[in-house]
Amino acid sequence: MNNIQNILQHYWNYSSFRPLQKEIIESVLSGKDTLALLPTGGGKSICYQVPALAMDGMCIVVSPLIALMKDQVQALHQKGIEAAAIYTGMPFPQVKDILQLAVNEKLKFLYVSPERLTTSLFLEYLPGMHVQLIAVDEGHCISQWGYDFRPAYLKIAELRDELPKVPVLAVTASATPKVQEDICNKLKFSNHHIYKGSFLRPNLSFSVFKVESRITKILQILHNVQGTAIVYCKSRRMTQEVAQLLQLQQISADFYHAGLSNDERSAKQEAWLQNKTRVIVCTNAFGMGIDKPDVRVVIHHDMPDCLENYYQEAGRGGRDEDSDSRRRKF
Repeated sequence: MNNIQNILQHYWNYSSFRPLQKEIIESVLSGKDTLALLPTGGGKSICYQVPALAMDGMCIVVSPLIALMKDQVQALHQKGIEAAAIYTGMPFPQVKDILQLAVNEKLKFLYVSPERLTTSLFLEYLPGMHVQLIAVDEGHCISQWGYDFRPAYLKIAELRDELPKVPVLAVTASATPKVQEDICNKLKFSNHHIYKGSFLRPNLSFSVFKVESRITKILQILHNVQGTAIVYCKSRRMTQEVAQLLQLQQISADFYHAGLSNDERSAKQEAWLQNKTRVIVCTNAFGMGIDKPDVRVVIHHDMPDCLENYYQEAGRGGRDEDSDSRRRKF
C-alpha cells in the first residue's frame, strides 16, 4: 500500500488531505529537504507519517518532549503501526532492545530525543538501520532552544553526516522568517522546499480585557464559557495561586509547571486529558504536542514572552474545529 491517498484512508479514515499536506508529502517522497509551516491543529504529524508509510524502511522522528513521543507512539500502535521511542532517563537494556528492533527492521517509526541522537550507543546502531526519512517535529525548537538550554538541538544535523542521502522534513506551527532561515541552516538544507499554510483559524475568536481583578474576570469567563480550559501564567507560584482560587469557587482546576516531578506532571496532564480536571493552570511548560481537541477557552493571565508563544498557546483551543460556538482566546 504505497498510494498516499490509500494510506490516509486506511490508517486515519480521512477521505482527503488538509491544505498543503499532499504537497508536503510529495516533496518528501521526491527526496527533497522540506520545511513545513502549518497552523496549530493543522495535521503536521501526517506530513511525515504518511510518506514514511509509503516508503520502505524506517523514519527517525526527532521530538522535543517525552510526553509528545509517548502520545504519538501510542497513537501509531492503535493503528497497528510499529513504533518506539528512546529518550533520556530510559534504562540502558530497554534502549538497546529498541535499537536492535530498529536494526532488525521491526519498527516503522523511531522517536528520538535530540540528546539521544549523538550518544555513542545510538551511533553504534545507526549504520545498521534502514532509514528513509528524518522528521524534526516542532522544528522551531532548533532556533528557540538550541542556543539556550538544549544545545543538542544544534547537533541534529550531525545525523545527516551519517545519512547523507536521506531527506529531512522539519515541521512547526510558528516560525518567523529569521527562525525559518535558522532552521534551514542548522539542518543543512539544500535545494529545499518551504511550504507555508494559512494560519487563519476561523473557529477561534480573540478578546482583550482591561480589568481591575484578573481572577474575577477569569471566573466570569469560565462561568460563561463551558468546557475544558487552559489558563497560562508566567510564574510557577501564580499557577498554584490561581488554581487554588478557582477551586474555592467549586471549579475543577489543577496547576502544572516544570518544577513538578515527571510523575506529577504526567498525572495532572492525564487527569485533564480525560476530563477529570476541567481547568489546567500552567506555565508555558504545558502544551507543546498536547492534542486535546475539545479545549473551549484559553486564557492568558499574563502576557506571553513573544507573539510566537501566544500563537502556539492560543492555538491549543478548538482543534476539533467545532464552529457551533467560536472558541475564545483571552
